[in-house]
Amino acid sequence: MKKWLVLLFAAMLVFMLAACTTSDSGNDEESGSDDDSTEETDDSGEDGEDTDREAEVDGDNVLYLNNAQEPTSFDPPVGFDAISWNALNNLLEGLTRLDDSHQPTEAIAEDWEVSDDGTEYTFNIREDANWSNGDPVTAEDFVYAWTRLLDPDTASPAAFLGYFIEGGEAFNNGEGSEDDVMIEATDEKTLTVTLEAPTGFFLNVVANPAFFPVNHQVAEENPDWHTEADSFVSNGPFSLQEWNHESDMLFERNEEYWDAENVALDQVHWAMVNDTNTEYQMYDSGELDTSGIPSDLADELLDSDDVVFADQAGTYFYRFNVTMEPFQNENIRKAFAMVMNQEDIVEYITRNEEEPAKGFVAPGLEDADGNEFRETNGDLLEYNPEEARELLEQGMEEEGYDELPEVVLSYNTSDEHRSIAEYMQEVYAEELDVEVSLENTEWSVFLEDQRNLEMQFSRSSFLADYADPVNFLESFVTDSSMNRTGWSNDEYDQLIADSKAESDEAQRFEYLYEAEEILFDEMPLFPLYFYNQITLQNPDVTGVVRHPVGYLELKWAEKQ
Repeated sequence: MKKWLVLLFAAMLVFMLAACTTSDSGNDEESGSDDDSTEETDDSGEDGEDTDREAEVDGDNVLYLNNAQEPTSFDPPVGFDAISWNALNNLLEGLTRLDDSHQPTEAIAEDWEVSDDGTEYTFNIREDANWSNGDPVTAEDFVYAWTRLLDPDTASPAAFLGYFIEGGEAFNNGEGSEDDVMIEATDEKTLTVTLEAPTGFFLNVVANPAFFPVNHQVAEENPDWHTEADSFVSNGPFSLQEWNHESDMLFERNEEYWDAENVALDQVHWAMVNDTNTEYQMYDSGELDTSGIPSDLADELLDSDDVVFADQAGTYFYRFNVTMEPFQNENIRKAFAMVMNQEDIVEYITRNEEEPAKGFVAPGLEDADGNEFRETNGDLLEYNPEEARELLEQGMEEEGYDELPEVVLSYNTSDEHRSIAEYMQEVYAEELDVEVSLENTEWSVFLEDQRNLEMQFSRSSFLADYADPVNFLESFVTDSSMNRTGWSNDEYDQLIADSKAESDEAQRFEYLYEAEEILFDEMPLFPLYFYNQITLQNPDVTGVVRHPVGYLELKWAEKQ
């Protein structure tokens, strides 16, 4: 038996199964576009008596969840990660909200009108939409929040989502002014937004937590309003009753919420336990209503009636730095990609019933004709070790290499990532006769080095911010903060730009299909698998919605 297969079986014993962001704990993976942000622990919590205190739970219908870690931030444009999103999505609400079929529906906006050319949206805010302190939710609250999202001083990792708004990108890049951003409160309850081009999925975009409103009066009086429970104001289904930093949180049904009568839960208690085994023990003893699955119990628990499966719009992948040898060579990049057997990885290592990824855009996203994007664009990467060896030899000849320069594979510290990296190391040695060194780094350092193109070959993941293929593909345009490969292709950039400006949906998808093909023709990255969500859930709990774009919905949840 080859060494790498032995390694696979060994890895089965140590790999954590709950490997995606959208486990209810938000425990392991990345959220939104800024991948792996949930692994970065926020150390900004106050020290003192609150740290060791547990929230006082009082109610008949209480849901017990695990947030794994201290939220990064409850300031909407800053907390752009799953460790913050799950909570924020239930404390605050935007103009639209994703329903139980994951489609945008009326929320704080009771309705809207779109201009004939598709570029101007007029949102009518509900008269009964209030903040938890009794203040009305106004159009100015959205103007304030969205302007802060785009303000370069905010340094929001989600700012790029506001580039659909006319003047947004120029303001964020320092090339335009705040006055040029086309967001206007035409009266207290009417918001008008002008877009750079028709954007058919804009209602999906504004459901993202980055677009949640901020009570501008509260924020102007206290810029730190979002850091403590006693100063936090919410406009969503729940209010923040207690926040014991680094310990736990308690939400209560927000009686000021416009749809409070349809919120069944009295309270939601969030623990902060960053260990899957401990989390499962708490679930098994009834202290939690959901949990991930420890790897050593996978065979036993995956067939349990408590297991809940849900889709996840995200991709686990590796980036090549095309500015560093030997990955400036396209054929060498393709060799490193084509030698990897993704089926073995999901069967023997992750064991989470993921789908091997043969493209970058995840399944579940439909084009204008109702056809799934992934099925239509097909498999763009195949496992072919024989061809991989030929491509490696060809690439080395092109570069004049007698032997390949040293290759270092980098991953951020995690048992899961290490298991995959060790498997890849063995495959490269066995199949390509290439010695690859492994390097693991803590998340904050890893992310900075990757952004600065200081890593040669590194793991990544992407979770969608909104349900459209362009969100996956726009990450790799030249100069995108999400690119992190040094790769640039003018034709690719133009296709993404054209797709954003195209009002004909069929043509827009043609641009996106072609762009993904270019991405794989030149291979600045290669995917391993598409994420899914797998969770143990108390059978007495119903109505929890896990959106594929990565956040949890508790508005309709109930505990019998």
